[in-house]
Amino acid sequence: MRGPLGAVIGTYSSSDGTTPAGGIIRHNRKCRDIAVLVIFIAFWVSMIVNSSFGFNQGNPLRLTYGLDYKGNVCGDKHAGLHEVELLYWLNPNQVYQSGLKDSKLKLVDARSICLLDCPVPSEDSLNWVCDYPEGDIRLSMDDWIDSNYNYYEYLTPEMRNSSLQLQGPCYPVIFPSVNVYWTCQFIARASNVSLKHWQQMGGVSINEDIVIDESIHKYINSRSAVLKRYMADIGKSWPVLIVCGGIIPLFLSVIWLLMIRYFVAAMPWVTVVFFNLLMVSVTMFYYLKVGWIGNDAISPIIGEHDPYIHVFGRELTHLRVGTIMMTFMTVVAILTSIAIVRRILMGTSVLKVAAKVIGEVRALITFPVIPYCILAVFYMFWISAALHLFSSGQVVQNNCNSNCCAYDLLEKKTNCDRCCGYSIRYTPHIGISILFHLFGCYWATQFFIACSSTVIAGSVASYYWARGETSQEIPLLSVISSMKRLMRYNLGSVALGSLTVSFVESIRLLLESLRRKLKVSSYEPDNWIGKAAYRSSQFFLRCIGWIIKSVNRNAYIIIAITGESFFRSSAIATELIMNNILRIGRVNVIGDVILFLGKLCVSLSSAVFAFLMLDTHKYKSAHNKITSPLLPVLVCWALGYIVATLFFGVVEMSIDTIILSYCQDSEENGTAQYAPPLLMETLNNDQNETQRLTQGSQ
Repeated sequence: MRGPLGAVIGTYSSSDGTTPAGGIIRHNRKCRDIAVLVIFIAFWVSMIVNSSFGFNQGNPLRLTYGLDYKGNVCGDKHAGLHEVELLYWLNPNQVYQSGLKDSKLKLVDARSICLLDCPVPSEDSLNWVCDYPEGDIRLSMDDWIDSNYNYYEYLTPEMRNSSLQLQGPCYPVIFPSVNVYWTCQFIARASNVSLKHWQQMGGVSINEDIVIDESIHKYINSRSAVLKRYMADIGKSWPVLIVCGGIIPLFLSVIWLLMIRYFVAAMPWVTVVFFNLLMVSVTMFYYLKVGWIGNDAISPIIGEHDPYIHVFGRELTHLRVGTIMMTFMTVVAILTSIAIVRRILMGTSVLKVAAKVIGEVRALITFPVIPYCILAVFYMFWISAALHLFSSGQVVQNNCNSNCCAYDLLEKKTNCDRCCGYSIRYTPHIGISILFHLFGCYWATQFFIACSSTVIAGSVASYYWARGETSQEIPLLSVISSMKRLMRYNLGSVALGSLTVSFVESIRLLLESLRRKLKVSSYEPDNWIGKAAYRSSQFFLRCIGWIIKSVNRNAYIIIAITGESFFRSSAIATELIMNNILRIGRVNVIGDVILFLGKLCVSLSSAVFAFLMLDTHKYKSAHNKITSPLLPVLVCWALGYIVATLFFGVVEMSIDTIILSYCQDSEENGTAQYAPPLLMETLNNDQNETQRLTQGSQ
């Protein structure tokens, strides 16, 4: 059995050296978990080095635009291509050959250049698209663009003959093309007029087949291309991330805290009703988009439909599945709300306790702005580094064994050496760097949230152990003192707690990824024991993750009060809770449910506003066009939830700290001598109701 904490919980020395009445937290503590703090510092140094590698090697333009035959990224101003962003394949026969099943030629090795817009055949003549002007072609890039990329009239007879062999420098426009994800997608319908002119000039035979269309379509919709476009959407929608992932959740969270402070009796009802209305509104929005109600045109949520991308049926199926799932979630949310309505009165009581604490320690309302600003700066740095890391592969020329001869304007001859295309090669260490970067984001987020929780717990504990009496120093000085204790003594313990959560969540995600791969490969254990373990592993991992988060939260409270190490504080907190589980269990659960619904309200509102912003014309055209609102909306939802966690943590940690301090007070003194009267009234009412239900069942 552990001993009492009276040696730690004693008097509080004010700024002038005097001791005010009431027992508060003493400062006699020492640094804990120093080894983990050293590891955390080394981790931050590694994060900076890892990000520096991304900033040095990466180019976010690669996530959106393709590479031309010189290995330059379309739209790159350093290569003189800032105006030309669309990738176009010059030789239609090479595109056709790359689509054949047993062909050695790959589409990335076909000759490609960057254009301002996708060319279309002429209605009465033959249009040409010529290579970048260089050598004897005395044209600037602007003049080349203004002439629709055509300088065929300036070619020498040798060059014209080479062009008729589809070896450049000029190539005929036989097939129409359209801009699909900054790539000129061929339409496998050759222009009869252009083809007739080409044949009359003595050009080589051009293959006409749907393979031309499918070859580019396969390239555009490869998994790597889709992932790159999704990552590029994050960079393009940065104003949406700032507004909907930062400003809107900040505003909603502060409003919610103020309403808790001044209208606490109505807040549980307001939260439940608003959550249900929000769920119903999002579901109706899904129904409108899928076209099941109203006359809204179908616009799939995972990307705007393009008539030249033959995945529309699959996108619409995904949207319909999402609509059905959203309907089910809405029904479950409404039924759950009805089930907890009967317990809202108890939730109101426990929220009143937190509201009184916030009213007395007023600095708690504004304190979360500090970790909010720190996280905002961190996320801006992290997202920028992530975009560079995802695009940090090395541009190398391919080794191809196919006929890719093309006329070289500088050498003034047809060149068949080193005419292969370029690709971005990703080495294994880049994948490790990306995984490390993702883990670092999660650990840093948990660390800052844990720091915020510990400061709040220390401030609220100061209020509790002062018998609920407030001096002029407590509203501000308790928060400042709690921050000082955290910075001086407890950073190692907080780092260890956040690392524990991050490690468990990472293991769970890795096992989930492995489970999905096994599911795809149709692998499943043969015996019933293996099947049971296979199917229940995720459930147990989720339970372990939830338990660790709950234990961590209470451990931070004990750390703030006692200054003990993380594992020692976890043991103390767990013992206190287990000894008083019947007394405090239901009170704490109801408060947590209401707070969780409040967080969902803030995060879902952020996601809805993000989708509405991305649905405007600004993000459907020109440079800011995004391929899908899916990932930016999810990021805004996650950021909104994190911001809500920071601010709602004031109420959450106030309740938990008061209750945990009450348990310790009861154990040390037999009865809770320091507990606020409102808390005693809430717990007594809950105990009386428990006894009434027990007697009624007998």
